[in-house]
Amino acid sequence: MAKVIAVTNQKGGVGKTTTCSSLCGCLAAMNNKVLAIDLDPQGNLSFSLGADADECYTVYDVFKGSVNLYDTVQHTGCCDVVPANILLSGCELELTTVGREYILREQLNSMAGDYDFIIIDTPPALSILTINAYTAANELIIPMIPEILSLQGIAQLKETIFAVKKYYNKTLEIRGILLNKYNPRLILTKEVEDLANMIAEQLDTDVFEQKISNSVVIAEAPAHAKTIMEYAPKSKAAKEYTDLIYEILGMEKPIRKEKKQGRGRPRKHPLPEPEDEEY
Repeated sequence: MAKVIAVTNQKGGVGKTTTCSSLCGCLAAMNNKVLAIDLDPQGNLSFSLGADADECYTVYDVFKGSVNLYDTVQHTGCCDVVPANILLSGCELELTTVGREYILREQLNSMAGDYDFIIIDTPPALSILTINAYTAANELIIPMIPEILSLQGIAQLKETIFAVKKYYNKTLEIRGILLNKYNPRLILTKEVEDLANMIAEQLDTDVFEQKISNSVVIAEAPAHAKTIMEYAPKSKAAKEYTDLIYEILGMEKPIRKEKKQGRGRPRKHPLPEPEDEEY
């Protein structure tokens, strides 16, 4: 059975989609069968993974009852993807039937045996789509950036998570809080990290030991419809996300040989070696 992980935060711009894409890339690189489900009407995860969200069935058609989830799956270079587009934004008003919170979970029950991991990207809002993700998930990962407003988003999530756990999904667990765009040299970063640890304690979870630094390649990868592992597998960001996967799975991180830092390019004419002095 697949482990279902939903990446969530009510606050936008905290790196939910980037986290989903990177997790998919790292898990796939470890020879896992991965399914990515885009529940954000903006469709950013679909774009980032190279899926078509226009001329095809999407997860919106699944919520409407037109097709099964299996009919929407697309095969990309990294993993399988269930795409989304702007039509998904109408689900909140259109879904009025009893049991609407269980639609995604019921669809996943028939496919969970085909994958090792299912990663769900959620919208930056507490909607029926978010509740469907929580109801279907085994674990939640909450990304945030070291800013006060990002912390507010997590605090507002607490009641929704506890309500879903009480009424729809008693086995739901919060796997951890992930700090993105992390810069340990900033005073604000340390202050927000301390507050994040306090909120994590209230949520009965932890802040991940592995942090994700701000990186240009993280921003560049989606423009090429690639994950960080496909676009820059030897980058610092790829290493950080790989170590995050090991932490999420409770596995020991691999021991890497650290490269010695050079002092510029080699000299064209090397300096002569010093002669031994005679005493």
